[in-house]
Amino acid sequence: MPSGTVSLLFSDIEGSTALLSRLGASYADALTGQRRVLRAAWAAYDGTELGTEGDSFYVVFSTAGAAVAAATRAQRDLAAFAWPGGEQVRVRIGIHTGSPEVHEGAYVGMDVHRAARIAAAAHGGQVVVSESTASLVAGSLPADVVLRDLGSHQLKDIPRAAHLFQVSVAGLQADFPPLKTLGAVSSLPTPTTPLVGRDAELADLVALVRSPGLRLVTLTGPGGAGKTRLAIGAAARLMETFPDGVFFVPLAAATTPEVMWMTIAEVLGAPAETRLPPAFLEHVAHLSALLVLDNLEQLPGADAVVSQLLGSSPRTVVIATSRRPLHVSGEHEHPVPTLELPDRPSLEEAAQSGAVQLFVQQASMVRPSFALSDDNVGDVVEVCRRLDGLPLAIELAAARSKLLTPAALLARLGTALELRDPGVDRPTRQQTLRATIGWSHDLLPATQQAVFCRLGVFAGGADLEGVEAVCADRLGDTDPLDVVADLVDASLVSVGQGPGGEPRVSMLETVRVYALDELRATGELDDVRRRHAAYVVAVLEALEALQRGAVDRLLEGRQRFETEHDNVREALAWALDAPGADPTRADLAMRLCLGASGWWQDCGCYSEARGWLERAIALAGHDESPELAGCLTALTTVFGIQCDFARAHGTATRSVAVWRQLAEDGRGDNERLSSALRALGSCELNLGHADAARTALQEAVSVAAVVGDRGAVADALRVLAFVEASEQDLERAVELAEDAITLYDDLGDEHGAMRLRHSHACYLRLIGRADEAQRRMQDLVPDVLRLGDAGALLVLAEDYGAVLAEVGHHHEAALLLGAADTARAREGAPREPPQQAQIEAPYAVARVALADAWDRSYASGRAMGIEDALSSLPDITPSAPRSPSA
Repeated sequence: MPSGTVSLLFSDIEGSTALLSRLGASYADALTGQRRVLRAAWAAYDGTELGTEGDSFYVVFSTAGAAVAAATRAQRDLAAFAWPGGEQVRVRIGIHTGSPEVHEGAYVGMDVHRAARIAAAAHGGQVVVSESTASLVAGSLPADVVLRDLGSHQLKDIPRAAHLFQVSVAGLQADFPPLKTLGAVSSLPTPTTPLVGRDAELADLVALVRSPGLRLVTLTGPGGAGKTRLAIGAAARLMETFPDGVFFVPLAAATTPEVMWMTIAEVLGAPAETRLPPAFLEHVAHLSALLVLDNLEQLPGADAVVSQLLGSSPRTVVIATSRRPLHVSGEHEHPVPTLELPDRPSLEEAAQSGAVQLFVQQASMVRPSFALSDDNVGDVVEVCRRLDGLPLAIELAAARSKLLTPAALLARLGTALELRDPGVDRPTRQQTLRATIGWSHDLLPATQQAVFCRLGVFAGGADLEGVEAVCADRLGDTDPLDVVADLVDASLVSVGQGPGGEPRVSMLETVRVYALDELRATGELDDVRRRHAAYVVAVLEALEALQRGAVDRLLEGRQRFETEHDNVREALAWALDAPGADPTRADLAMRLCLGASGWWQDCGCYSEARGWLERAIALAGHDESPELAGCLTALTTVFGIQCDFARAHGTATRSVAVWRQLAEDGRGDNERLSSALRALGSCELNLGHADAARTALQEAVSVAAVVGDRGAVADALRVLAFVEASEQDLERAVELAEDAITLYDDLGDEHGAMRLRHSHACYLRLIGRADEAQRRMQDLVPDVLRLGDAGALLVLAEDYGAVLAEVGHHHEAALLLGAADTARAREGAPREPPQQAQIEAPYAVARVALADAWDRSYASGRAMGIEDALSSLPDITPSAPRSPSA
């Protein structure tokens, strides 16, 4: 019996009871064959058989090499043996090398138990050896035998983890299920609920961590985005990828690099004397593990710790969670988005949304009867939307479902930042949403804190000029881009692409509420809002020049306005919420309305424009100013579009009077007076006062001509042409329209020329040149569609429909009228009487010609948008009208 250092081998048949059941009486033959094969292998390498019980063996070898050679021969011979009934007898083998004590002719001690537990952890056909055995044979194995590192595993009743290896033999099975141990050493917390709404993100993260050569992934995102939960979910799926296990290291309480090192070392089970570098780095040098380092943003020096750790442990991979990237070599930043929100509050679509799934999961935990239904789905979706799809916010809100219905919860979301987790298992920094955001805010330097809070006044994001405008006194000589980069790193803001590819800074609404509350607490809110409003005014005034000229310039201006529209609304809401009479706020409100009015008309926001203008004019009172006169003119235009002609006439008359008074005071503006007179002329026309309209418009032309404003002259001629057409002087209308088109063309005002070419085509129809009118309007359709001017599209659809009706294309006429009527009903903008009079007759003809088919064609148009209706029209040849029955 060998003594000293020996190698102990245990083996048995996997699933022997099931094999007996399948073979019946033939099992004895199989058992005899197994014993013959194995004993031949043991004997070939001088193994000493110490015990045999049933199908198991206990054998000792003088050297590790002999034990491994015997095991590999045994597996080869077992695989080649012809077993009864075509079965395959699968034997598992475990080997450990040690120095067991000999007592009364038998080996005793932990080495024996360790070898037995290693064998029990293996699978049939597998040879598993301890680290001591592997280290002795590593350099002497034949070419067709290799060692595969299986990592550290906890064996039953064995106090210390065992580093195990598989002996893989060429030609035999090499891939086996995980060892049947207590598991690879790991320290992952066990979540109390399934991870919902993150299937795609989880799969992406797991694939990323498995990428060859990747060592560090940093999950970034705002507080409460679910970074930790996603990291734990990914780590759980990666258990078998890392032989030495996966480890979760909570670092929120760490304050220094030393504490960070010691925390990591404690989780890894390093001996107390090796918990700081350089001893700890030697301890992990050969570790093949995944470390989840949680909450690094507050820890100075975390970047250096991670970099040193990865440099010393080349087979270790780190998933870090932080509200800011670490900026170390090899880092892959992986932003964690908020949960997906449904596009529509339908039951089916909402049920697929990650945000709604999380709400339902959490609500069901406190109210088991809670379920998503047709009755509550709209409120649940809106709750999730108001909370930006932020997981922590949704969890905190859903916890209130024990007492509140979704509708009641929605009504109370004004205090969303204060929603508190009733449980005690969440970190203090996450027990309210305010605490979560405050955690990130408090880690910032003073300048970054100030800039972050001031950015809260931007409702629609901000470009760098906007950042400078509201933060100039806090930035000093600091580049705003550098400060924004710090805020992005802290996951308090995000940067996207604005018009022209310029960076645009934005923040989640819940984060923005926190920023505004901080500004309010410091007493700065009113001053910063004033700066914001002044900046928005400057943007709008710069955009005014883009409303004339090339279409591309107009489209550029529209894009910028649409980007800033929420900021316009935010600035107006503040300016119009003046406590008492505040002339400076009233002035800002009117300047905001003046700058936005043309763009509101361009995008068809008539009702919104009316609301803001009426409030701004009311706040101004009777303080006559150029801003008030301009707002009165803008409101006149909106009243006219909405066919509120009596009120339009009142505001137009007042606007002209104010401009005349300002002229007497030396503050006049002939260009804007011309605009007011043009608006007054339109009102007079719509009220049936053609002579008064002609007088006002002729004065508008004269006033504009005095200052050489050819654009204003063309604008007035355009409306004057409409007056002449309504008075049936169609030849004069055509002449005036052509004069105005020439002026627009000379000025390069493509938009103005486009609108007037439309009117010109209408006049051609009215003088009997319908085929020519049809061709001109058909040519205009692509340009107006490209322009996307809501008002121009609406009127073009109606007038083109009338032309098509007149040339016999009745189905297309009904389609366009239906689409136009839907748009007018939506915007509260009925047709002006002169236009209604001009298009009634051809549509009446089409209605009679189509008979019952009219209703179907008209209904099809009602269901379409104007752009879709116009885009659906084929190229039309006037001489080939459609059949009335179409």
